[in-house]
Amino acid sequence: MQFGPIPTTSALGAILAHTIRAGETRLRKGRVLSADDIETLMRAGITEITAACLDAGDVPEDEAAARIAKACAGDGVRIGAAFTGRANLYAEANGLVTIDAARADALNAIDESITIATLAPFARVAPRSMLATIKIIPFAAPRAAVEAAEALLAGVPIVRVAPFTPHRVALISTALPDTRPALLDKNRAALDARVNALGSATVFERRVAHRADELADAIRAAQAEHADPILVFGASAITDRRDVIPAAIEQAGGQVVHFGMPVDPGNLLLLGTLGGTAVIGLPGCARSPKLNGFDFVLWRLFAGLPLGRGEIAAMGVGGLLAEIATRPQPRDERVTDMPRAPKIAAIVLAAGLSSRMGSNKLLAPLSGKPMLRHVVEAAAKSASQPVIVVTGNQADAVEAVLAGTGARFVRNPDYAAGLSTSLKAGIAAVPEDCDGALVLLGDMPDVGPVLIDRLIAAFSPADGRAICVAVHGGKRGNPVLWARRFFSDMLALDGDVGAKHLMAANAELVCEVEAGDDAPLADIDTPQALAAAQKRS
Repeated sequence: MQFGPIPTTSALGAILAHTIRAGETRLRKGRVLSADDIETLMRAGITEITAACLDAGDVPEDEAAARIAKACAGDGVRIGAAFTGRANLYAEANGLVTIDAARADALNAIDESITIATLAPFARVAPRSMLATIKIIPFAAPRAAVEAAEALLAGVPIVRVAPFTPHRVALISTALPDTRPALLDKNRAALDARVNALGSATVFERRVAHRADELADAIRAAQAEHADPILVFGASAITDRRDVIPAAIEQAGGQVVHFGMPVDPGNLLLLGTLGGTAVIGLPGCARSPKLNGFDFVLWRLFAGLPLGRGEIAAMGVGGLLAEIATRPQPRDERVTDMPRAPKIAAIVLAAGLSSRMGSNKLLAPLSGKPMLRHVVEAAAKSASQPVIVVTGNQADAVEAVLAGTGARFVRNPDYAAGLSTSLKAGIAAVPEDCDGALVLLGDMPDVGPVLIDRLIAAFSPADGRAICVAVHGGKRGNPVLWARRFFSDMLALDGDVGAKHLMAANAELVCEVEAGDDAPLADIDTPQALAAAQKRS
């Protein structure tokens, strides 16, 4: 890759190294310069720019990031579209992320242009949690380095999610003569909160005297009910391998696998087994909702991951959870602190009169299905969720042709009053937990899920990319992704207008995403355009 200052007149196809303002136009870093861009720069008197020019031995940053991300991702992992040389990996389920740390280190050592950053191994994750990010540092990576990375990762992904699966849990509490019933109730409440949050249920409970023989009988009864794991809250903390709880496990026919763990709080946890069923003697901190060593053990059990003496011994690094003067108490659930994929709703505007067409163009056949269905299916296949379709004109017929797509419908009774009424109806229907909304037009069937995902990948309000618009050849079109911060302005629109004026008013927050074809500009709004599209299909 060649990098440095070059004459503007020689910069066609070069990659702009730094954001630059040319008159009223702002060209962002990383833009592949078109003939129109060069003309804009020259008109502004900018005769030299700093740019990168790729060679035959280079892989463009987005292609390189996408290829390496694909090789890194294993079961339970969704790959985000690459943008600015970055491709993120996201969880598809509740569970634990597993990381092959040695090969992640080896990947980072191949070439300085290629990096991967991941969560810590065995972190608890939820759907859309970010697991890892692959970043190509310059504008391209050497082809040899990308191929070496693919060879390193071939057939053995390094990032996976082990999903939590439902378990039938048993709770046995032991009591001394002075044990208050309220404490045993607290045992059950604390356990239910943890177990239910992981998609499992407590199906067996027994309260017995703090005696090895009675506890052994209860453990055998829990196993007979096919409970796994069996969790034991002792009236007194376990202090030795010969104490009541470990003795009861052995009397029941089981064995003690390991006593103690290098996690604080949680040191006094005991791991046993009975005929393949895990039996856990719980530390007192398991009554607290705060994160503790029991959580680490429970997560592994519910995720189906190995759990033995070696796994517990390896929990010490990162196992200091106790509150100390210089370190505040951790949150109850670490998963809430993790970066995540933005949740973006797709709004498909499909309420119009089709006045230039003479009939409802959205119902017209194209490649074997109604035109509108192409758009809605593209949204459904993308990372956007939910897909909201705004209907009005011939609403029953429009909704009928979208059967099976999973779309949600919002009817706009004022559709004849103009575009703004449909846009407002769609925005009002976006769920509160969405970070933004992607607005698609029902008469643009060439827009596919790849372009939609690239817009979502580009979206980052924290980095000044709060409005992401699809472009081709320097011309802006549709779809457009809007951050939630603009919803109130969009709800104030009136008449037959969209929200494009908000782009002009917030130019510094606009990110243009090149489509690679004319899909963002190709709407079908006349009989001639429809006939041409049908002929091509």
